[in-house]
Amino acid sequence: MNKRDKQDAEKDKDKDKAARLAALSPFELKDELIKAAGGGAVERPANLAMLNAGRGNPNFVATIPRHGFWQLGLFAMREAERSFAYLPEGVGGFPKRDGLVERFELFLRGNKGVPGIAFLASAVSYVRDQLGLSASDFLYEMCEGILASNYPVPDRMLKLSEVIVGQYLRREMIGKHPFIGEFDIFAVEGGTAAMTYIFNTMRQNHLIKSGDTIALGMPIFTPYIEIPGLNDYQLAVVDVNADVEKNWQYSKKELDKLRDPKVKAFFLVNPSNPPSVRISDESLQYVAEIVNERPDLILLTDDVYGTFADDFVSLFALAPKNTILVYSYSKYFGATGWRLGTIVTHRDNIFDRLIGELPKDVKKELHHRYESITTEPDKLKFIDRLVADSRTVALNHTAGLSTPQQVQMVLFSLFSLMDTPDAYKKALKRLIRSRKRALYDGIGITFDDSDINQVDYYTILDMEFLGERAYGREFVEWLLKNTEPSELLFRLAREARVVVLPGRGFGTQHPSGRVSLANLNESDYRKIGQAIRTLLGDYVERYNAATGNTLDRNKVL
Repeated sequence: MNKRDKQDAEKDKDKDKAARLAALSPFELKDELIKAAGGGAVERPANLAMLNAGRGNPNFVATIPRHGFWQLGLFAMREAERSFAYLPEGVGGFPKRDGLVERFELFLRGNKGVPGIAFLASAVSYVRDQLGLSASDFLYEMCEGILASNYPVPDRMLKLSEVIVGQYLRREMIGKHPFIGEFDIFAVEGGTAAMTYIFNTMRQNHLIKSGDTIALGMPIFTPYIEIPGLNDYQLAVVDVNADVEKNWQYSKKELDKLRDPKVKAFFLVNPSNPPSVRISDESLQYVAEIVNERPDLILLTDDVYGTFADDFVSLFALAPKNTILVYSYSKYFGATGWRLGTIVTHRDNIFDRLIGELPKDVKKELHHRYESITTEPDKLKFIDRLVADSRTVALNHTAGLSTPQQVQMVLFSLFSLMDTPDAYKKALKRLIRSRKRALYDGIGITFDDSDINQVDYYTILDMEFLGERAYGREFVEWLLKNTEPSELLFRLAREARVVVLPGRGFGTQHPSGRVSLANLNESDYRKIGQAIRTLLGDYVERYNAATGNTLDRNKVL
């Protein structure tokens, strides 16, 4: 068998395998693509490295607040050793409040110039002078927290930590938008834990039940598609589709699906995943107007990528009483391993009201569920039910995010609050945008980067849209007829050792691939673009051979 025959045989295998694996989640399919990138019969240099652009995990980290964390840990250890200084066998104690600020200042002076020290000094000043909090109370909470010497108290979130994280969320999620009232925060183990807890507590408290209909803003992070269909929930789903031809914005016609009273809730990711486009101000306002007409509509907005956008405003700011806000520190600070997330609800919200309006028999059931943790279970707020349910109620007394995690969350928040020039945000935007430009240059795609709603943490390559733009509808029809949705991805993995995720798994309407712009270097994205270009050129030649047309494989998309 010659080389060409071997390649054709491998292509046939790809088509069969792609068809069998089409039902997998994109994150499960990724593992199969990685296997394909590491094996196969196509010859390649032995030292050619695999380029995995399927991972959303960034390859950058916020260094300054991490330096601050480790230096704070050293100070806290000194305080612990000081408490039981008469026991030299490695036994320490809790920090002492008296003189804590003075000892901290001595620690700062003694370590002047050490990375993280200047940040800690500024952080304490900011907490005291700008937020009006006690420096002594703040330092004690941070020292006790970083030592992990006590249970999280309160279990929902440490007291001053909630205030500081709340200020960060106000800055990044609400900004200058008018906002009335206060909100509560539940610190959780990343955005994935937030999703799990919210779905579960909504079900436990009959805010959604089997057979109910929810709407999803599509495309969307895959678990939002998968969870409603699980046996635990069995929800019907209405897709609210963003349009690639309108830069991934929702039309009013699509948003009008939310007017249907059978739609109990609307879940969305903003900025979107995978297109990485924030919802336009006009669309946010339109949703808020629908909520005014439908005051019982539950909104869940997952805004993990909002901090990559300038002047971002969350749907939570426009419809706070109806909205559950999910935010994670994972991507912006390069902290996926820390598992830092938040669930936010307004103190005057419809979730508490809807629970209060449940039938008597259901209220009785819920009374029994929560009576072991409070003398007034009927008055337990929705967000505190989230906390209890996160530990199956019976273990509510040990609920809460680990205190060292909360300390790092606070330091990340203070780093951002004190960065008034937004130097860190601007640096990340430059980094990501340069990677996108390299990718698109490699493919041969021209693009307009002036869209203020484009965030670019990911980019999605819609093959139907791009193919029609470059080669016409006839070519697209031929491509769709003669290839399986994942065939291009498997060929890209085996022949070029490039891994991207299938857009279909995120609910895109056309065959596409999601490329993360966060986890590789600029030169890698140029190579990925060139590999995609080569693969597309091969399909153009196959089309020409099959149809007698003479399309130019090197045409700029």
